[in-house]
Amino acid sequence: MLSLLHIEQIAVIESADIQFSPGFNVLTGETGAGKSIVIDAIGAITGGRTSRDLIRTGAGRARVEAQFVRVARLPWLEENGVPLDEDGGLVIQREILSDGRNICRVNGRLVNVGQLRELGSQLVNIHGQHDGQQLLDERSHLGYLDSFGELEGLREAYREAFDALTAVRREMAALRMDDAEKARRLDSLQFQIGELERARLQPGEEEELTARRTLLRNAERLIDAVERAHLALSGDDEQEGAAGLIATAEGALSGAAGMSESLAEAANLLAELRSAADDAAERVRDLRAAFDFEPGELDQVESRLDVLYRLKKKYGGTVEEMLSYLERCRAELDEIAFSSDTLSRLEKEQAKRLALAREKAAALTEARKRAGAELEARIQSELTQLDMPRVRFRTEIRPKGGELGLDETGGDEVQFLMSANVGEDLKPIQRIASGGELSRIMLALKNVLAENESIDTLIFDEVDTGVSGRAAQKVAMKMADVARNKQVLCVTHLPQIAAMASVHFVVEKGERDGRTYTRVERLDRPGRVEALARLTGGSRITPAIRTGAEELLRTAEEYRGN
Repeated sequence: MLSLLHIEQIAVIESADIQFSPGFNVLTGETGAGKSIVIDAIGAITGGRTSRDLIRTGAGRARVEAQFVRVARLPWLEENGVPLDEDGGLVIQREILSDGRNICRVNGRLVNVGQLRELGSQLVNIHGQHDGQQLLDERSHLGYLDSFGELEGLREAYREAFDALTAVRREMAALRMDDAEKARRLDSLQFQIGELERARLQPGEEEELTARRTLLRNAERLIDAVERAHLALSGDDEQEGAAGLIATAEGALSGAAGMSESLAEAANLLAELRSAADDAAERVRDLRAAFDFEPGELDQVESRLDVLYRLKKKYGGTVEEMLSYLERCRAELDEIAFSSDTLSRLEKEQAKRLALAREKAAALTEARKRAGAELEARIQSELTQLDMPRVRFRTEIRPKGGELGLDETGGDEVQFLMSANVGEDLKPIQRIASGGELSRIMLALKNVLAENESIDTLIFDEVDTGVSGRAAQKVAMKMADVARNKQVLCVTHLPQIAAMASVHFVVEKGERDGRTYTRVERLDRPGRVEALARLTGGSRITPAIRTGAEELLRTAEEYRGN
């Protein structure tokens, strides 16, 4: 249950604290006073969409905090590791920053907006003034029926069977093609496979060829450098190289090394130089042998790289990608070549999966028929209580059309029918219901659906559109009845509904220092009489109107039993 709502720097509300009570709470006020802002604030802490435009002009951020009491141990709390406080309470905070960011916390734990939305759907159910328009969309009727019948399990079982059937049909569609198309595709695949196979591609060969081409393009300079290095180190018939000269110097000193410590050190140093010179000479000889290039080799490398370049433009950016493409082509060629066998196997699989999907759909249809009959009775009872005793309501379930007679929701089309007057045929609700009738039918539907939900707080935002007179009194009584078991918050302009509430808040707008401010005040009993009188008589309140407001409030108190 929502206990306290704190609103800070949202639109025309600079700061407000609203202490809600169990039972029936109502908010009234002039049009534009800010009642919708209170509902928007509740929407914000339950994960609804927000915008930086909500932030009051001149403020850097907006903030909403809500305290819930006697909260059940919801699945969300365990899934997200958020404990209730010692008294079973929950505090939700949301800050809306001027840069569009949101900071959300639940009992001090940071959460994202998506998590907040999941939690909010388990705490509060908000019914807006436009919800009645959903009844005009036939596509929403099936969802209402399934929700009432709690058919989620059957729908999920059917959906799994339907998805498996769809996967097989998609695979079959990919294999089916006419003979001319099949011949064209076979020719294309065979050409591509042949071209790639003739190329005899090898993983890594492009990198090796590129490196070899660089070597070949610089062959003359490389050979010259290696030859000169070889001559300097190893010498030739005319001159001795550095390695030989170092060896001669080492030999000259080695003979006298025993007679002088200094000569011995110099001899050791020359020995190290000789070893290093020999190693260098050997490495240069190896390079000399490696740079033994064949005439025309560069042309061969360039030609091969050109082949790879042309193939890459058609089949992939690298040799590895082209080889992968070749394997896919071979697999597709086999698939087409043996498509008749594969199709035969898939047709048998399709028959099995279609039979299972139809079996699950039939079970879902039967459950919908039972739920539809019960929903009709429940809605009819609710409408009688809402001063619509002669209205007939019917849930029509008919087979779905199409090739299979199935889609992702099952095999049924669901439509709500009604007859507003005695003797009139049942017709689609969107064709004959007036605005006031839609409001009451939606209220009846929401009340029936709420009985199956564990949500403790229901919010009605001006759902009394088009309702007046005795019908308004019936709507007020219905909301009071609902509030015996759940907390109800209602924004209304109707005095009958406002009088029926156990707690009445008024939302008023004023000016101070050139700024607009909205305040929310909880009314005592005399204040309620004045507020009801304003709802009834507007700006001109006579003693008779005030007396009527007093009588309306007293009658509501007698109905509520207090």
